[in-house]
Formats: sequence, C-alpha cells, structure tokens
Amino acid sequence: MRVLSEKRRTFAGTFMLSALPGGIFGEQHGHGKVEVLALHGWGRSAKDFDRVFARPQFEHRTAVAVDLPGFGTTPLPDFAFSTRDYADALTALLESFAAPVIIVGHSRGGAIAACLAARRPDLVKGLVLTGAPLLHGAGQKKSPARYRLLRRLVTWHLLSQQRLERARNRYGSTDYKNASGLLREILVKVVNESFEEELRSISCPVELVWGEVDTAVSVAVAQRATALLKNAKLTVLSGIDHQTPRHAPEALAEAVERLS
Repeated sequence: MRVLSEKRRTFAGTFMLSALPGGIFGEQHGHGKVEVLALHGWGRSAKDFDRVFARPQFEHRTAVAVDLPGFGTTPLPDFAFSTRDYADALTALLESFAAPVIIVGHSRGGAIAACLAARRPDLVKGLVLTGAPLLHGAGQKKSPARYRLLRRLVTWHLLSQQRLERARNRYGSTDYKNASGLLREILVKVVNESFEEELRSISCPVELVWGEVDTAVSVAVAQRATALLKNAKLTVLSGIDHQTPRHAPEALAEAVERLS
C-alpha cells in the first residue's frame, strides 16, 4: 500500500490517507491485518465511518474505509459505472488483503457489498448492510405521476430527451439535482437496479441493520432482502433514520462483532 504524506488525527485513532490497489483512496484504522472494509453511500465519503471505528469493538481491529470512485479523494471512473462495475473496481483491493474481510456497506455501498459477496465469496467473510437499495420498488417512493407520464411519452417518441431532462431537473431527487456530468449518468443508471440474483447466491452470513424511520430505503426493502438471503439477521433500530453510520455507529460495530 502506497501511503501519501497527509496524516489526520481523529477520535478513532490515527488515519493515513492512502492510495489503495485499483486506484482507490481511503483511510485505514489500525496497523494489522485488515479485517473490515467499509463502503459509503451516494454523495458521501470514507469519513462517514469515523464514529463506527471509534467504538470499543474496533480498538484492536484493523479496518479500511474507502472513497468510492467519483467521491471524496478518488477520481471519477472512465465511464458511467453500474453498481456491479463499482464491485469490479474494488476487487483488486479485496484481493490485496491477507484474508477474507467483513464488508460494512451503507446505502449504495451496501448494494456494492452485496455484489462483491456474490461474485467473490472467497474474499468476503460476512456482510453488514444498512440502508442499502437492494431491491428496486420495495417500499420506495414513486416518482410524481406527471413525471412518469412524461417518461412514457419519451419512450413512445412523443417527447424529446431534452424535455425529459427538464422534467428530471424539476421532479428529480436531491441526489439527482446535486449531481452533474458523469456522476449524474451513473445515478440514472444505478437508481433502477435490483439485486435479487445476487442476494440469492450470497453464502456468507449477513447482518442487516436498518433505521426504523429510514425514508430513503425503507425497512420493507430489508425485510424482502432477508427473505432472499440464506443466512441473514435483521435488526431494526428504533427512531434511527437513513444515516446509520453517523447516528447509530454502535449498532454497526456490534454487528461486525457478531460476524467476527
């Protein structure tokens, strides 16, 4: 691992901003054999896991949190990635670890983690998934009716793509409005993905940790995913929203401990 010159002190210990295999940048907590890999959600960064790594369960455990391509310090990919492309981009990093690791995936990072576990079971010891959009349409808000109509009209070649783009800017999510260029292309690609096949093929144990009041990805998604997985446990956190790494770090650290 090539370590850059920047050091930062956090309440979780000393972290090094590092260039990792595959051109990924990230932060490492601890100095031994890596046991845990953490993947953040859309628009976030490795810093989201500082509070998780600060928990007592990580006092003698080495963990790496990455900035996914296009976020934090990691450059944009060369083309519009799908979630499965993100998993491919992280495979070299997984292969560099001395042993299979537990992957903690929040939101989009959780979907990437599921793809990694399905594709490379030899590299993944267990999963902690939280607020992850694993199944399209399960408990998710529908787009406004007017936007759905405009989208159909474009499909029928009765409206232009430019008209649809104006509608997206008006009715789109905050993530869509905040994204531009390649990141917007990626968001449009990943938002309708679903991972039934991957969930059915995952062989490692899975801890699903969900906020009871998560309005981005509801508990209904976790319930359906649990039914598809071979070896899964669902924990619902009372009063917690989508931002579990920041608002419920202890619950995620405890889930890692159960898989260890």
